[in-house]
Amino acid sequence: PRWSGPSVGWIVAADKKQEAQDLIIQLNQLSPQELFKRRTTTAPSSSKEKNEKSRNSSPHTKDKKGRLFILGVGGSAGNASHAVNDFRKIAGIESYTPVDNVSELTAWTNDMGFEFIFVNWLKTSHLNKKDTIMVFSVGGGTEKTSKNLLLAMRYAKKIGASIVSIVSRNGGAALRFSDVCVLIPVISQENITPHAEGWQPVLWHLIVNAIQ
Repeated sequence: PRWSGPSVGWIVAADKKQEAQDLIIQLNQLSPQELFKRRTTTAPSSSKEKNEKSRNSSPHTKDKKGRLFILGVGGSAGNASHAVNDFRKIAGIESYTPVDNVSELTAWTNDMGFEFIFVNWLKTSHLNKKDTIMVFSVGGGTEKTSKNLLLAMRYAKKIGASIVSIVSRNGGAALRFSDVCVLIPVISQENITPHAEGWQPVLWHLIVNAIQ
C-alpha cells in the first residue's frame, strides 16, 4: 500500500523553490517498494525527470567548496555519523558531525549544558554562508525537546548558512528554519520514531546517489 497521510516531498521556503526542484523527491508518489527501485524504470516518470535533474547538478555547497555539518540526537546521531561517510566518500563533499567527537561533545555538555553542544561546535568550526547544516530529527527541535538543534539552526540562519532537514511529526523548528525540509508523514502514532529514523538513511542515500 502507498503511504497515507499528508503529501510528502521537499517543503521549501518561497525563495528556494526553484533550487529545491532540482533535488525534489516525491515520496507521496512512491510506495516503499518502489522507492527502493528508485533508479529503475519503475519510478513514476515525473519523479524520474526530477531525479535526473538532480543527478546533473551538484548541490551549491559542493560547488562553492562549502562544508556539510550533520546534526542529530539519539538514533539520529548514529545516522549522522553514517551519513558523513557517504557524503565524503561517495558525494565528495567535505562533511563532519559533532557526534563523532565524544570528548568535545561531553565537554560542552559539562561546561555549558546539553542544549548548547551543537551551536558552540558550529561556532568553533567557523560556520559560514558557504556551508550547509543537515538536521536529522524525529520532531525537528523545539524549545522543550532537542533545543540543541533549534539553537544550531537559529545560529546557522543568522550566519547565512543553508539548512536541510529530514524530520517527522509537525516538523518543529526544522520546518521553520530549513531552506529544504523533508517531512516524513506520521502514519502510526506508535511508530513515529522508527519510521522517522528509518527513512533518514533511505533519503540521504538517494541524495548521495543523485549527486555522486
